[in-house]
Amino acid sequence: MTNVAIVGVGLHPFGRHEGVTGLQMGALAVRAALADAGVSWPDIQFAYGGSFRSGAADALVAHLGLTGMRFINVHNGCATSTSALAAACDAIGRGRYDLGVVVGFDRHPRGAFDFDPAFLGLGDWYGQLGLMQTPQFFAMRCTRYMHDHGISPQVLTKVAAKNRENGALNPNAWRRSALSEEQIAGSRMLNHPFTQYMFCSPGEGGAALVVCRADLAHRYTSHPVYVRGVAIRTRKYGSFNVFSPSLPPGHAESPTEAAARDCYEMAGIEPGDVDIAQLQDSEPGSEIIAMAETGLCADGEQEAMVRAGETRISGRLPVNTDGGLIANGEPIGASGLRQIHELVLQLRGTAGARQMPRTPRVGLAQVYGIPGTSGATLLSS
Repeated sequence: MTNVAIVGVGLHPFGRHEGVTGLQMGALAVRAALADAGVSWPDIQFAYGGSFRSGAADALVAHLGLTGMRFINVHNGCATSTSALAAACDAIGRGRYDLGVVVGFDRHPRGAFDFDPAFLGLGDWYGQLGLMQTPQFFAMRCTRYMHDHGISPQVLTKVAAKNRENGALNPNAWRRSALSEEQIAGSRMLNHPFTQYMFCSPGEGGAALVVCRADLAHRYTSHPVYVRGVAIRTRKYGSFNVFSPSLPPGHAESPTEAAARDCYEMAGIEPGDVDIAQLQDSEPGSEIIAMAETGLCADGEQEAMVRAGETRISGRLPVNTDGGLIANGEPIGASGLRQIHELVLQLRGTAGARQMPRTPRVGLAQVYGIPGTSGATLLSS
């Protein structure tokens, strides 16, 4: 268990915001988190922050104040902001600081993510063959998983519809209109078995936290949320990951399985203790697979859970109550902290129209991204 509490959260709405830079979105999120914690920027002793393509996070000091504080940039794909939180927990846990900020933001152009093979240690041939387009990886992984575990394609539509329904309740979401299962299934096929309305889109947004020593939390809030565990893991040889140029026979543990296991061990929490989860849903297959990889169910049990409504806001184990990536889009540097923001609101009981009926006590967040890096975080009230 870490010795860290979250005492302030802030979010810049996700979506498209013409004329607003990524840094400006990050600064707004930080100011909102500071206000939530009742502190000012000069009170902050350190910060960790990241962005994939919208500038150096430490440039935020030009917007927030030149106090001379320690600010370290973090860059780790879709796990960027989770990695920043892990670093902040380490800094407080070592006794170096009492109060800090964690921030992530990004602003991506329209269209699919466009990655340079050389950036990930791959040859030009990989991009020339079209393999740098991530939707095909997610489609292949999901097709294989559904085949191996007897899951029907109709469940994908149900998950996507659930997340669009949740997004319609979230004033900070990008996609705020619900879609029926028929609309989702009937949209054009992009990468079988995924249709257009099943995929998330690159987007814009920012999120921030104020964190402190757990024993000091009540100085700042009457409803602290505690970071029980946070873990980051990379891929193992033999696990099926995005941008893998080859795959040997057999199966190896995924980075999400490894990160979740480490996080549970750090927190002293069992998967059965989790009341609510925010899972990576680049498309609905990722959410379905992550349910098992994080220990929330066994492989193949997801279909029955989804059909029974267990992962809806009113269900036994709500998943992606803010709409997830499908409704919010993905600004890479901010997505992990968006998940944390939502869990904090749910654990406080202040999530408004999307608040789950019983106030949860334990929440799980999971991220996954290029080139096979996962993060898991456990929070408790």
